[in-house]
Amino acid sequence: MSIQTQDQQMGIGSVALFSLCAVIAVDTLCASAAIGVSSIGWWVTTLIIFIIPYGLITSELSASYPCEGGIYDWVKRAFGSCWAMRTTWFYWINVGLWMPAVYIMFAGVFSELFNLDLSLFSQVAICIVLTWVTIAICNVSTNIGVWVVNISAVLKVAVILILGVGGFMYAAQYGIANQFSFSAMLPSFDSGIAFLPALVFNLMGFELVATMSKDMKDVSDMPKAIFLAIGITAFLYIFGTLGILMALPVEDIGLVSGMIATLRQLFGDSVFSSSMVYIVGTMILLSFIGNMVTWTMGAGRAAVEAAREGELPQMIGQLHEKYHTPSGANKITGIVSTTVIAFYALFAQNSDGLFWSVFAFSSCIFLIPYLFMFPAYLKLRLSDLATPRTFKVPGNMLVQYTLTTVCFLVIVQALILFIFPELIDFSIDWRYSAPVLSGVIVTVLVGEYMLKQAELKKGLRVKILLAQPIANEASLRCLSYRH
Repeated sequence: MSIQTQDQQMGIGSVALFSLCAVIAVDTLCASAAIGVSSIGWWVTTLIIFIIPYGLITSELSASYPCEGGIYDWVKRAFGSCWAMRTTWFYWINVGLWMPAVYIMFAGVFSELFNLDLSLFSQVAICIVLTWVTIAICNVSTNIGVWVVNISAVLKVAVILILGVGGFMYAAQYGIANQFSFSAMLPSFDSGIAFLPALVFNLMGFELVATMSKDMKDVSDMPKAIFLAIGITAFLYIFGTLGILMALPVEDIGLVSGMIATLRQLFGDSVFSSSMVYIVGTMILLSFIGNMVTWTMGAGRAAVEAAREGELPQMIGQLHEKYHTPSGANKITGIVSTTVIAFYALFAQNSDGLFWSVFAFSSCIFLIPYLFMFPAYLKLRLSDLATPRTFKVPGNMLVQYTLTTVCFLVIVQALILFIFPELIDFSIDWRYSAPVLSGVIVTVLVGEYMLKQAELKKGLRVKILLAQPIANEASLRCLSYRH
C-alpha cells in the first residue's frame, strides 16, 4: 500500500510552495544576519558556487527517479541498501533532532513578543506541546498537511518581505544601522564566521519534494518548480538579511530575540505599530509550525520506504489505518524530539545557547546524507545509462565531476564549522564542541547498530528460504534482486 493523498494533486505552484516551506528557514535568518554586512557577499557566493549546482543535480535526480523514497532511493540505486539505510536514518532522525531547535526559537520569540519572562522550564514545556501538535497534524489526511505547508510558505514570504521593506524604509528615515559599502559586503572571515554554516543549512531541502512525486500532476514539472523555488528563495534570503541589517546594528542581533527586536525597531511604539508587531510576530510563530510539518511529512515518507525494505525497524513503517500517513515514523520523531529538548535543557544557560547547541547538532545530522547524495548522482550518471532523463544537467562529465565535488566540499566545510566554529582561529572550545560532537557520534553509532540488526534479519530470511522446498526458488530470486 502506498502513502496516498486523497484527491489532492500538486502542480508547479504547489510543488514550489512545498519547496519554499521546506527550504526557507525564518528561524535562522538572524543567524545569517549576525555574520554582518559581509553576509550579503557570502549569500551571493554560496548561491553561485553551491545552490545552482545543487538545484541542477536535484532536478535531474527528481525527474529521472520519481519515487516516495526520494534521496533514499537515489542512494540505494547508486550504492546499495546499506548506504541507503544510513542515508534515510540521518535524513529522517534529524527532523526529531531539529524540531527542538525550531520550537526553542518559537518559545523564545513567543516570550519576546508578549513580553513574558518565561523560565527555561516553561519554554521546554511549550516545545514539547508543539512537538506533539506537529505529529498530530502529520498523522491526519495529507490534504490538511499540504494546506498547512502552503499557508506556512505564504507566511514566510510575507514575513521576510516585511522585514526587507521595513528595513529599507527605516534606513531612509533614520539612517542605516550598519556601514554598507562594496568592500564591507564582500565575503570576509570576521567574527561572524561561526554562523557561516547557517547559510548552507538555509539553502538545503529542495530534494524533499521528490518524496511527494506520486502526488504531482506531472513529475516532469519538477525542475521548473525547483528552480522557481530557488529564485524566490535567493531573493528572499538576501532581501530579509538586508532588512535586519538596515535596522539593527550587528552587535544587537540576537539569535532568538532578533526578529521581534527588528520588528519593534521598524514599527515604533504607537498603538497601530504595536498591533503590527503582534500580527507579524504571530505569522512568524505559525511559520515555525509549518516548517516542521513540511519536514516531518517528507522525511517520514522516506523512512517508511526504508522500513518496507527491512532497512529500518518495522514499527517505523507503520501507516495510519485511516489516512495511510507514516504514523509510526511520526510518533518516533515526536519521542526523539521530546527527549532531546529535555536533555539539552539540562546544560543550557539561556535560550540563545540552547537554540544554537541543538541547532548545530541537528544540522550536522541533517547534512550528512548529502555526503552520499552528491556522489550517488555522479555514480548514476556513469552507471545507469538506460534510465531516460527528462531533465539533464548540461555539460560533459568533467562538468559533472566538478559540480559534484564542489557541492560535496561545501557540505564538508559546513559540518566542520558547525562542530568546531573556532577552528578558523586555530582553537577549539570543547565546552561547546564536545556536546555537539558527542551527539553526532552517538547518532552515527545508533544508525550503525540498526544497520547491523537489519543485515542479520536479512541473512536469517535468506537462510529460511534456502531451507524451504525448491518451490520457493522464485521468492529467493526476488529477495536477492531487491537487496
